Amino acid sequence: MGKYTGIHHLALITDDMDKTIRFWRDLLGMKMLAATGDGQNKQYYFEICENTMISFFEWPESTNPEKKHHGVPTIKPLAFDHVAIGVENDVELSRLKKLLESAGFKASHVVDHGYFHSVYAFDPNSIPIEFTTDVKGKSLREIPRMSDRNIGDIALEGHDPQPDKWPLSE
Repeated sequence: MGKYTGIHHLALITDDMDKTIRFWRDLLGMKMLAATGDGQNKQYYFEICENTMISFFEWPESTNPEKKHHGVPTIKPLAFDHVAIGVENDVELSRLKKLLESAGFKASHVVDHGYFHSVYAFDPNSIPIEFTTDVKGKSLREIPRMSDRNIGDIALEGHDPQPDKWPLSE
């Protein structure tokens, strides 16, 4: 089986590419790698890190979703929960929190999940964002977790891929 290198890109939607560029490129400091479009549709790409990008399609007639806080269940139409972007350390996490707040964006306090620390915010499109850094010696990559209180049999088969289990037998 091949090795994955991370999320190549996550494609999201904006109703205003300019405000999106200002936030992702100018406020967060991510390089805009591509600005593509055919005159009617456009898609812009921003570099999060060496192996990961986020892109936005501009659809001016779209409306921003109602803000749904990170990890809180909803009965609204399902798209995704949030985008989690890794940062180097707690110092960078604190810097981003201050940067967001100084630019008028609300940012959560630093949340200690035990294996990583996070700050939560929303971009101008109401997209929930989590900035996170692993706790050395406790990260999920170092110590995989199985802590679901209602874990199912398939999950109990373990962390590693189970190649003999797919496709599902009928």
